[in-house]
Amino acid sequence: MTENLHKPDYFRRFRKAPLVLSLSLLVAAALAGCGEKAATPVAEAGAGKSLKKIVIAEPLHLTGYLPMYVAQREGYFAEEGLEVQVIQAAGGAHVTAVVSGDAWGVIGGPESNALANVNSSDPIVSVVNVVNRANVYLMAKSGTSPKSGSKEDLKEFLKGKKINANRHGGTPNLLTRYLLLDVGLDPEKDVQLLEPADGSTVVTMVKQGAADIANGAEPQIVDGINQKVWDEPFYKFPSLGDFAYSVVSVKKSTIAKDPDTVQKFTNAMIKALKKVQADKELAKANLKAEFPTLSEEAVKASLDRAYEDSLWSPDGMISEKALENDMNVMIKTGIFKGTYTYDGLVDMQFVKKTNEAAAK
Repeated sequence: MTENLHKPDYFRRFRKAPLVLSLSLLVAAALAGCGEKAATPVAEAGAGKSLKKIVIAEPLHLTGYLPMYVAQREGYFAEEGLEVQVIQAAGGAHVTAVVSGDAWGVIGGPESNALANVNSSDPIVSVVNVVNRANVYLMAKSGTSPKSGSKEDLKEFLKGKKINANRHGGTPNLLTRYLLLDVGLDPEKDVQLLEPADGSTVVTMVKQGAADIANGAEPQIVDGINQKVWDEPFYKFPSLGDFAYSVVSVKKSTIAKDPDTVQKFTNAMIKALKKVQADKELAKANLKAEFPTLSEEAVKASLDRAYEDSLWSPDGMISEKALENDMNVMIKTGIFKGTYTYDGLVDMQFVKKTNEAAAK
């Protein structure tokens, strides 16, 4: 199963016509009423000035992406002359949305870009960091847990379990496989990996008994706790340290042809990253607005976890170590068999310009 993800087969799986068509319709719906394509100037309602509309594709709507939502809601993108719309594109389509031109950029892991870039004449390059920790946690059915966090106890506990590992080839899935290998288990033989394309099903699957263990992030974690489906996570992947988990990436041709827009987007993102970490009340207000169904308890739990685990990048930089930790998961699990370079996947020129200007 794993070898089937090696490019080009892995990438082709997400290029099927129905998926691309569905994504195109989704983007069309997101842009309805403006009469323009993504990344073209549109008039800001009642403001009397023109904003450039761009679309960012996200794999799932998560509280971890809060800085990007803050940049939208607080007008940081608008200050830079941009109108940014975020669309959800599940099942790996967030990357193909950029390849196809349906989206200007993508938020996700650079490892997905590495897979998409094999044999590509216009590679996807990461330009600003957002989530600098592996934002994935393992939760077990309520009342069950390993004796301790040691490799021996984890191996004993995980063996034979049904694990909702999320989409095959996605980072949460790969991290789960990485841990299984690290404790001495064969992901294909020693456990049963359930791999639904829709990452929002994790709570339901454990609740209904279809899975014993699930991986996920907020707000799924607190949702499962509130429903008494599981207890606190028994394993936290943020412990891996600096990890380029969710970064914003664009095509290399976009950097070459329109560096001004990339710079403006980066300026707004870094402002939002710093605001979210300096102003917890602002973060809370925006989180509640973005996820209106979350209870006060859930909002607090989500933010407390994010701050405790140093979830967000402080300055937008993607370090070589952060990329290395991410790619090591790909390599150890056998998904990525090629070679990569930091400069081939990451371009920090815009982040450096933003931070240098702020330091003056």
